[in-house]
Amino acid sequence: MEFSCHTWAFNDLTLPEAFGTIARLGFRYVDLGSGPHLNLQRAAKLSTRTRTVNQIREDLTTFNLKLADLYLMLPRISVADEEKRQGDIDMLKTLMPFAQGLDVAGITISPGLIHPKTDDEAEDRTIAALRDMVSAANEADIPVSIEPHMDSMAQTPEQALKFVKAVPGLEITLDWAQMICQDIRHDQILELLPYTRHIQMRQAARAQLQLPFDRGRIRIPDVISALNEADYEGFVGVEYMQAEGWHGMEKVNAIVECYTMRDALRDERDKSARVSKA
Repeated sequence: MEFSCHTWAFNDLTLPEAFGTIARLGFRYVDLGSGPHLNLQRAAKLSTRTRTVNQIREDLTTFNLKLADLYLMLPRISVADEEKRQGDIDMLKTLMPFAQGLDVAGITISPGLIHPKTDDEAEDRTIAALRDMVSAANEADIPVSIEPHMDSMAQTPEQALKFVKAVPGLEITLDWAQMICQDIRHDQILELLPYTRHIQMRQAARAQLQLPFDRGRIRIPDVISALNEADYEGFVGVEYMQAEGWHGMEKVNAIVECYTMRDALRDERDKSARVSKA
């Protein structure tokens, strides 16, 4: 079990500065996603793709980092507008050479924007889109997972599992805080672990999607125990964000929270390893 850190915690910095900060915190792996640090149009465009890949690879090498996860924000796969929906599907396909060029361990995508229950076809549209996207990623030999989160078609474990079972090869990126914020029970969260490829961690509580470590409800010993029982061998990404106010997110000191969460996860992992050897 290795730990990574998401660049979203440092969206106020340039990408090289974010990489440098994460490396100085002691991380050897990093998560990168759409936003200020990654322009998907530049990454997809043939005339700028190679330059973009080379710049990111050079920065990763400079700071002795490797890419654990690439989060591609393509949320329109559930919409009724066929042009917009197909646009996001095609964008993922076009980005496959970019992802391969970065030797990424896997890709996270959105389960699609949430639609009202009166839209009977939204779920079918999303499943069809995910099947198409997973097929393209399989050809590139890159694992793909959806992140169940609020405001999406897969807010709860039950909804997420429906998509995973309907789309062969699709996996889960489990954001533990998204579950805790909805007051979802620990045993329900654990139902996702057999299908989980990547994990994102930050402290949270009911109706508060981001909190300082000492005020959060997530019990790190319980998390690590569950991961050990599930024989989880993927990355655990420390993911703090600069999205104050979104679902009760509080502004935090990203540097302090990233190393505090990482140390708590690492210490518990190492303690459990010593116990298992005894």
